[in-house]
Amino acid sequence: MIPRSRTVSLLALGALGAICLSGCTDEKRPAQELKPLALKEQVSNIVKSADGYAVTWAGVLSNANPWHFGEHVVATIVGRDAKGTEVVRMDQPLDAVPPGGSLAFTGQATAVEKPEKVTIQYRPARWRPAARIPSAFQDFPITRAQTLRQKDGTYLITGYVGNPYQMTASSLVVNALLRDKAGKLLGGGSTFVDDVKAGSPPRFILTVSGLPVGSKVAKTDITARTWGSTARPYEELALGGAVPIHTVKPTTQPFAVDRSTQVVSEHKQ
Repeated sequence: MIPRSRTVSLLALGALGAICLSGCTDEKRPAQELKPLALKEQVSNIVKSADGYAVTWAGVLSNANPWHFGEHVVATIVGRDAKGTEVVRMDQPLDAVPPGGSLAFTGQATAVEKPEKVTIQYRPARWRPAARIPSAFQDFPITRAQTLRQKDGTYLITGYVGNPYQMTASSLVVNALLRDKAGKLLGGGSTFVDDVKAGSPPRFILTVSGLPVGSKVAKTDITARTWGSTARPYEELALGGAVPIHTVKPTTQPFAVDRSTQVVSEHKQ
């Protein structure tokens, strides 16, 4: 027989354990900590123009979060003169940054006074969980690309952009980033293509100007993405499914005898 004092102690311990378990189950799990976007590269160029000074820029934002889109990102470009006075400012809404991917962007503005320094900053993104696994968000293939230097020092970039999805992409943004032999970013340009259907890639043409005198372009990185500050256009394409890779029937004759069946029969014997 258990003494009464021990019985009371056991009951008290049981009640204490129940309270502890109840508190543990009600405790909220800590929210997943998301890494901020990172501005991996940026470059700006300033050239004299008829209206004052043409300020061009290019940059690359990276997203280290593999399951979230970065939405409603706005880049702020500020140019200051030698005294530190602001002579040009522009807020540029950017497209959604894909999970675990990067976003190239370019832009241009006009300043009355010549800026001596141009900086690019951005507002923090709003995070949205991806509706599909990361591998469902495929790249838009670029084919037959050419980079041609013109007599006036500008560069003409042409090529074709494909659509790996079954649904038609209503609007895509094509970005071209120009680099030197060492891979340094020199500048870039952008254009739009509309109504991109699978199997029927449209041609794009864009011009990049304002590069520093004496620049030697050795490589052009061309990417395409859905247009818009949210992930919705990209997710709609991914949810519609990708185009099957193998769409041609086999041309070889089938085996006269099913070899797997023959091997199993011989093994049983």
